[in-house]
Amino acid sequence: MSAFLTHSAPNTSTLMAPTFLLVGLPGLSAVPSWWAIPLITIYLLSALGNGAILWIIALEPTLHRPMYFFLFLLSVSDVGLATALMPTLLGLAFANTHAVSASACLLQMFFVHVFSVMESSVLLAMALDRALAICRPLHYPTLLTNGVISKICVAIAFRCLGLHLPLPFLLAHMPYCRPQVLTHSYCLHPDMARLSCPGGGGVVYSLFVVLSAMGLDPLLIFFSYGLIGRVLQGLGSREDRWKAGQTCAAHLSAVLLFYVPMVLLALIDRLRMPIPQPAHTLLSYVHFLLPPLVNPILYSVKMKEIRERIHKRLQPRKVGCAQ
Repeated sequence: MSAFLTHSAPNTSTLMAPTFLLVGLPGLSAVPSWWAIPLITIYLLSALGNGAILWIIALEPTLHRPMYFFLFLLSVSDVGLATALMPTLLGLAFANTHAVSASACLLQMFFVHVFSVMESSVLLAMALDRALAICRPLHYPTLLTNGVISKICVAIAFRCLGLHLPLPFLLAHMPYCRPQVLTHSYCLHPDMARLSCPGGGGVVYSLFVVLSAMGLDPLLIFFSYGLIGRVLQGLGSREDRWKAGQTCAAHLSAVLLFYVPMVLLALIDRLRMPIPQPAHTLLSYVHFLLPPLVNPILYSVKMKEIRERIHKRLQPRKVGCAQ
């Protein structure tokens, strides 16, 4: 990789080069193919788990309710995110391919951020659903109607597609003053924007797009849980508090799994903490690859209806004999 770092002078302003250079997992470049096995295993298990969630919610009429509809969208975002990451990860794992064309990098960056923001938006919608169900149980059916859910879906689609669609075009036309070597195994917007010249157009818009989702959503989610916590404290019996809390357990676990690694990565980058590059790379893998793998397990274990419906569908049907 040292040769990559000297391919252009850092003070030269140029348009986007035809390639970006990715960083693999340090220490594995000599034997790249073996870590393709855990990558493929993680992806297949993620696809299988999320596919089971999508399958059971689509087939079971009793699960056609707001909470499970949002869970359906969460599984879609998980599958999409894992799929968007795989091309460059498998290229590094199988062939130690560090170079990726600018157009392919921009395309991957777009889909990674679209599905990441979709996941964040769906987690926020699920927090709203739980807050309304626990804080306003009598008004819940009239507050979260099909019309309201449709408007939430339109808002999520606008945040994911409308706001992010200009980003690849802005990055493609920015002047770049630094060697185009990325710090991850996939193309991310902050990583690419960091290489542009100071004062490049679109940086303010890019920052707004990122902060409007990844900065605002966790604040609103934890505000919703603050409201839920107040209501739970006022419930009479411990059993009622336990039952109400269990309905939030899977969602809160998914929220922490998604946001904690992201916050740690942001702090490491902003504060320039001196941590080893392998630790930084592994933390980014945890942030992007662990939620798609673990979320289906969380919801299958914590949500009784999902677990029972999957078990029922997988049971062999008994065929009676006519007398």
